[in-house]
Amino acid sequence: MKHIYITLLALLMFTASSCENYTDITPKGALVIETADQFHQMVSLPNRAYPINNFQYLVDDQWMKEANVIGKTPNIDIINFTFDETTDRVALMTGSSFYNQAYAYINRWNTIISLVDDSKGDEATKLLAKAEAKIYRAYDHFLLVNTYAKAYDPATAATDGGICIMDKFDLEAEPSKSTVAQVYDFIQKDIEDALPYLQEKPLDVYHPSLAFAYAFKAKVHLFKREIASAEAASQKSLTYNKQIFDMVAYNTQGGPTVLAVPAANNVEILSYMYMTGYNEMTFGYSYIISPELRTLFGTNDARFNLFFNTTSTTNLDQGSNTAYWGIAYTKYFYSTVGMKTTEVYLMLAECYAREDKYTEAVDILNQLRAKRILSGTVNLAVPATRKETMALVINERRRELLFGFNRFFDLKRLNNEADYAKTVTRLFPLVNKTVAQKTYTLQPDSRLYIVPFPLTALTKNPKLTLNTNETVPF
Repeated sequence: MKHIYITLLALLMFTASSCENYTDITPKGALVIETADQFHQMVSLPNRAYPINNFQYLVDDQWMKEANVIGKTPNIDIINFTFDETTDRVALMTGSSFYNQAYAYINRWNTIISLVDDSKGDEATKLLAKAEAKIYRAYDHFLLVNTYAKAYDPATAATDGGICIMDKFDLEAEPSKSTVAQVYDFIQKDIEDALPYLQEKPLDVYHPSLAFAYAFKAKVHLFKREIASAEAASQKSLTYNKQIFDMVAYNTQGGPTVLAVPAANNVEILSYMYMTGYNEMTFGYSYIISPELRTLFGTNDARFNLFFNTTSTTNLDQGSNTAYWGIAYTKYFYSTVGMKTTEVYLMLAECYAREDKYTEAVDILNQLRAKRILSGTVNLAVPATRKETMALVINERRRELLFGFNRFFDLKRLNNEADYAKTVTRLFPLVNKTVAQKTYTLQPDSRLYIVPFPLTALTKNPKLTLNTNETVPF
């Protein structure tokens, strides 16, 4: 019988070995995992976090306080914020919490997939545990490949450098880097393998539901521009959960200062994972939105009016037209790196727009806006062209899918299409008068969109090479 020992002080990192390396004595302070139920319970991982600090300013939606940029030695934040392609990013990327944590989670899923068949218990539980672990393994590979490689481009994905696929538990592995196409093939196989065994209502909110799985399937298809499949998966996800949290009614009730909506009470959440940990959205000054995004919200959008602070003299540069999320996670939980029903609606709207079903696309947007816009123009007019309809969808995604990976990934994937590519410009500083104001530009094909692998990973695995033309300092 194979056992796995998990120390209570190291919930993420655990090792498995061959049968002969185990004994029947449980190490002090450890748990023995030997049944299918226990492996299934291991899928539940509260506080699962994906920090975005390696790339959070490579977008048009976030901003930095001027005192954190002017006169400071360039770090990754400043390099990204000023779109600086001349400074050596690689030498500064000595490590990455996101990279380490994503692969640590993958090792956890691989442990379950590798060992659950030899555990005690019924076959159905084993199949369920493997399916849940596979859908999460696919999700982590999806986040990694879209961070450290080019966005999927049907014309070049077969040769574009991707990431290392980890398909088995091995802390000492030095796998070869796969192409972007190979990574996506792996992701899609895991999704299809998992779907027949997943549940509509899983054991707890930290286990993947069918609504989440089909939403994720839709997202992968959308990123590959497999529009018919993305549309079908979006529609399937909405059959399991189509709820939208009504922020218009919430505003009437008094909003987060009167009525708390913690994580468990937000009906549109499909997956509970976080940027920072369970205390998600306790951001303060470090998550400031840009003047461009604040202007995009306008004055009658509940997503802005209920949650953002515009008056702080400590966390904001007054006169910059910026704002920051000012509500504690205990007052209102907002999903960032997980998925929610409103993203599914927006994916469906994008599918309709790309299929030239402009009325259907705008109808979906208006369903969402009815729960978001407090006054004025709620229902958008139907445009006459695909490009105009897509612009409505993209802008709604910016307002609805804040922080996390969403805008970064959207810019990357849309930059592959001439009609939707964007040159991001940033005029800075806006308030300080002691330094010259300058316009910084991020071109659609900038190498900055491909984050370098951390030096710790490059040093450990000689087979891992950068996906840009930057050089490694060893």
